[in-house]
Amino acid sequence: MAFPIRTCAVIGRFADPRVAEAIAVLLPHLTSRGVEILISQQAGPGAPTTGVTRVPEGKLGERADLLIAVGGDGTLLHAARLVARHSVPVLGVNRGRLGFLTDVMPQELAVSVDAALAGELAQDRRPLLRASLERLGGELAQSFALNDVVMQKHDTGRTLDFDTRINGKYVNTHTGDGVIIAGPTGSTAYALSCGGPILEPHLSALVIAPICPHALSDRPIVVAASSVIEVTLHERPDTRANVTCDGAVLGTLSPGERLTITTADEGVTLLRRAEYDYYALLRSKLHWGRGRVER
Repeated sequence: MAFPIRTCAVIGRFADPRVAEAIAVLLPHLTSRGVEILISQQAGPGAPTTGVTRVPEGKLGERADLLIAVGGDGTLLHAARLVARHSVPVLGVNRGRLGFLTDVMPQELAVSVDAALAGELAQDRRPLLRASLERLGGELAQSFALNDVVMQKHDTGRTLDFDTRINGKYVNTHTGDGVIIAGPTGSTAYALSCGGPILEPHLSALVIAPICPHALSDRPIVVAASSVIEVTLHERPDTRANVTCDGAVLGTLSPGERLTITTADEGVTLLRRAEYDYYALLRSKLHWGRGRVER
């Protein structure tokens, strides 16, 4: 993390009233600290027009010393892809619903931003996944994911037949709606709803979770983070699948093509307050401990 912080990128759904309320506090605060504010040229309706510098979205990670994501976890996941190739930390301000990743509340905004500018926040390094979609013509599409890579049926009600391999070794043939490959951060996302386990965020592991499998024995498994996971479709009429990385479309997988998922060399650094407690977060979001009797 570069000090002093001179340039800060800010992203969010600016048209959302909850986000706009936080932005109205954040931007003057950054300006008063002498920080240049960057926003994307592609920013949608409601984006600020004064006191900011607009740059191509793909350049935000290259030009910023700090990125502040205002919104929900989806906004922070997008931020992670923007800074994946750059050593730029991300501060998440929670104006969404769940807030597994964006843990700074609006009432803590000014104090947390000042602490980030002063280098006083803890750095929580999270691994990223790299998805590679190898097409029949040799074309390669790649993207990063902080939560998960999902392969699921495209535009038909038919189930998919597909194989999984780990480090080149055949694992299983699946029939179902698709499969989720999640890192530790993403274990509390889509994979959790498919019966997957919760992984401690810094555990060196990946989850492979089938989506609505036909066989009850087709269960989620946990593998080493160093694993190379391959997914291929069986040849069937009109068989195609969508591949998404943190909800962003990577492309379409067809029979004869291959989806490969690995842990990326790159990671993302989330800035945390000193009182951040992962297990307290789980209790809050998953409603654990409601029947506990204080002694």
